[in-house]
Amino acid sequence: MFLFSILAAAATNIGLSTMGAAFGAGLAAIGAGLGIGKIGGAAVEAMARQPEAMNDIRMTMIIAAALVEGTSLFAIVVCFLAL
Repeated sequence: MFLFSILAAAATNIGLSTMGAAFGAGLAAIGAGLGIGKIGGAAVEAMARQPEAMNDIRMTMIIAAALVEGTSLFAIVVCFLAL
C-alpha cells in the first residue's frame, strides 16, 4: 500500500517531500490521539479506584494531555515547514 502511494506520487509529479510531510503529520496526529486516549483511560481507572483523589488526578490528566497535544502540534508544524 505504501509503495503504491509512492509510485502514484511519482507518476502524478507530487514531490516525495510533500508526501513525506503529509505522512509525518498523519503519524503525529495518530500518535497524539492514542496518547491522549491512554491518558484518559488511565485517569478514569484511577478515579474509579480512588474517588477521593479525583481532583488531583483530573488536574494531572489535563496537564499531561496538554503536553501531548503541544508536542503533536509542534511535530505537525515541523512537517509542514519541511515542505
